[in-house]
Amino acid sequence: MISGGIVLEAQRGELSRVAPERLMVLEATELGWSSPNEDSVEEAREWAIETGDIAGLSEVDLGLLALAIELEGTMYTDDYRLQNLCTVAGITWSPVATDGINSVWTWEIRCSGCGFKSEVPSQTTPAGHNTGECDICGSPLKIKKRV
Repeated sequence: MISGGIVLEAQRGELSRVAPERLMVLEATELGWSSPNEDSVEEAREWAIETGDIAGLSEVDLGLLALAIELEGTMYTDDYRLQNLCTVAGITWSPVATDGINSVWTWEIRCSGCGFKSEVPSQTTPAGHNTGECDICGSPLKIKKRV
């Protein structure tokens, strides 16, 4: 039995790239490294598309959600999008260093110029990349809370 919890295998590469010292600490603990199956990934993607959170998630975020779905475990995260998705999907979550969310939000993709509402993408958006440009006026598309 793994006493320290489960960590997404894809996080190993991310940590190696951005915080190798943290990776060394994690590898010294009793954590299990795992990857979700495709069915769980697809279910996570469906939840993220439904809420509109997919536009602000990385593939690692989506994998974490999928693993929580698959293992029916508690997700420990301060990421508000993941907390939002866990709440909607019925997954128990707990914040680490914040108070966490107190309401569920849904998101949409809206033009910053003319206000046109674009369809929510079906794929994650890599960190630092924009969500595209408006087909009508060419202004940047932004992720906005659905009202």
